[in-house]
Amino acid sequence: MFNNVYNGKTVMVTGHTGFKGSWLSIWLNMMGAKVVGYSLDPYSERGNFAACHLSERLYADVRGDTRDYEKLNQTIKQYQPEIIFHLAAQALVRKAYAHPKETYETNLMGSLNIMEAVRENDCVKTVVMITSDKCYENVEQIWGYKETDRMGGYDPYSSSKGCTELMISSYRNSYFNPKDYAKHGKAIASVRAGNVIGGGDWSADRLIPDCIRFIETGKDIEIRNPIATRPWEHVLEPLSGYLRVGEKLMEDPIKYATSFNFGPHISANKTVWEVVSRLVEYYGRGKVVDVSNPSDLHENTLLNLDVTKAYVMLGWEARWNLQEAIEKTVDWYKEALHSTDMYDFCVEQIKSHQSK
Repeated sequence: MFNNVYNGKTVMVTGHTGFKGSWLSIWLNMMGAKVVGYSLDPYSERGNFAACHLSERLYADVRGDTRDYEKLNQTIKQYQPEIIFHLAAQALVRKAYAHPKETYETNLMGSLNIMEAVRENDCVKTVVMITSDKCYENVEQIWGYKETDRMGGYDPYSSSKGCTELMISSYRNSYFNPKDYAKHGKAIASVRAGNVIGGGDWSADRLIPDCIRFIETGKDIEIRNPIATRPWEHVLEPLSGYLRVGEKLMEDPIKYATSFNFGPHISANKTVWEVVSRLVEYYGRGKVVDVSNPSDLHENTLLNLDVTKAYVMLGWEARWNLQEAIEKTVDWYKEALHSTDMYDFCVEQIKSHQSK
């Protein structure tokens, strides 16, 4: 996979105890990378990190906050990673409304600390900074946002991601400019993904985990924003894109030191109601009810990404359609009901994704 470029490499993954970070760590681990995880404690004992016993399988499992620059920098100095995938973030829109200061500190300043540590440590050569599709100024347009579109954000979470992208661009221009690569030897890319689903996510106020909780407890599935349309994709889709970016940065650090969107085919842009209805049908249980309230916190209704750049420059495109993504997600949660170790199951899903 990925021309075997990760085999034997020391790779730091921030946020490795989280949903996307744990899947990325599994993928890197199975490719022979020495994965150094840096993150807060897992948010759930049922999450993918714990379910796969990753603390026992990684090269290093470090507990730390990206807002703690001294510990972050010390960890990089100790393990000397050549590659960093930065996923650590406060990733929930509703939590950001309740805790805006924490959100900005984590998403913006935590990312800035990564950039500063990269400046200070010569060992780091390749950096993939993961932000969000929410970084764009959302004007509810029907066509997808391109990488050159304006950064913005109505709510604190979206704004924090827009700010982070601007900071990354500034650091790349000022300290890691591709035209000066021969001097600094570092390649920085930022990546933005659509709404991801997949097994092992137990975050609060997130669609699929909420659905599974309702189903497992026999309660009706309450949907607060049924008409919201999003670019749904399985978690392995953007992760395959992140890994491809890392591969290409090592191959040509000047050409690929830029930003990329990773989203599904436009046919996967469906409403929340349709996604949940499909999940219930495949699971074989559950009842969906609309509990939307006009006075609820603002959330954008329409969002879509243009992934032409990733297709043309990276040869990347989503492999699973929406139905397959939902089925793979449900399969994980059903398997986890009786499995004591989900690692091999995750590995097989990765192999299945790559073999399509």
